[in-house]
Amino acid sequence: MDELTTIQKIVVLAPPLIFAIVLHEVAHGWIANKLGDHTARDMGRLTLNPIPHIDLFGTIIMPLLLFFLTSGRMVFGYAKPVPINPYNFKDPKKGMALSSLAGPGINIVMAICFSFLLRVVMPALEGSLPKQSWDLFGTPLALMFGYGVVINVVLAVLNMIPIPPLDGSRVVYWLLPDRQAALYYRLERYGMLLLMLLIGFGVLGRIMTPIIRPILTLLLGGDIM
Repeated sequence: MDELTTIQKIVVLAPPLIFAIVLHEVAHGWIANKLGDHTARDMGRLTLNPIPHIDLFGTIIMPLLLFFLTSGRMVFGYAKPVPINPYNFKDPKKGMALSSLAGPGINIVMAICFSFLLRVVMPALEGSLPKQSWDLFGTPLALMFGYGVVINVVLAVLNMIPIPPLDGSRVVYWLLPDRQAALYYRLERYGMLLLMLLIGFGVLGRIMTPIIRPILTLLLGGDIM
């Protein structure tokens, strides 16, 4: 099969990206619901229907910009944050930390699942399909599963960086004594600006690459970075 066009790559990229960011947010709300905060459930945000979760910039514009700016090498995005009321938890700091960890956790699980589909299921199917059928079926699906691994690993690692409001900051907040936690959380108003500066100056990439590379090498069976 000829190399896929840019439009075809976007088409096979979109499902794993949307699936990754939607399940990331649903996982937050699902754990929060189990811990006593039913806000996300009551607002209809525990659904796998992507429509209620779509953020125009984070789900559509930013992934496309990153795709074109990096020639498809780096793509991630985000959905509308699932609403969580920490005061519904018996221990607000612990509840926020656990519900925050659920997002990166489900991304790692999905990365492993996509890796299994790519490295185990697809080779088994290749031997059972006619060559002509496989040429039409194999390459786009392999690319989709590959994107699924990369997107989910990037989302998990990115979200565990302890910059408010990323998920990792909730864990740090939980571990800090109350006084230090309050001082730390004053950073949240500047968090997105700091994150954009780190991305713009390439600092974030240098921080994440040594973490992401061995994970992708393990899951994909080779170094792609």
